Amino acid sequence: MKICTLALVIVCVMLFISACNKSASENVNRAPVRTPAQTAPAGTPDQFASARAIFKKNCARCHGEDGKGGLKTIDGKKLKIPDLTAGHALGHFDEDFIKQITKGGDGMPAFKDKLTPQEIKELVHLIRHEFQGK
Repeated sequence: MKICTLALVIVCVMLFISACNKSASENVNRAPVRTPAQTAPAGTPDQFASARAIFKKNCARCHGEDGKGGLKTIDGKKLKIPDLTAGHALGHFDEDFIKQITKGGDGMPAFKDKLTPQEIKELVHLIRHEFQGK
C-alpha cells in the first residue's frame, strides 16, 4: 500500500514539474484579441461604410463627426444639438431615432424626403455602434 501511494505521489510530482517547464506561450490561446476600436482586417468589408457617408453628408454638420453635438449656430439660429454619445440619447429606442430622423422636430430638419427608410435604419445602427458602443 505504501509503495502504491509513493508511486502515485512521484507520478503527480513529475506531471506537475513537466507542466511547469512549458513556456508561457505554449499555454496561451494564440487567438488575436480585438478591441471595438480596432478597424476590420484588410479585405473585410466595412458594414458601416454607407452609413458613415450618409452621416458625414447629412448629420455631421450639426452633430459633429464624433456625434457629440453641442451649441451650434446653424443658418443663423443658435441650437443646442443633442449629444448622441451620452445622456438621454442612450435611453432612446431605435424607433425614437427613426421617428426623429424621418420627421425632424426641435430644430432638426426632416429627412423623409432625403433618405430612404433603409438609410435611416443604417444611420441608427451606426449611431448605436460608433457613438454608443452597442
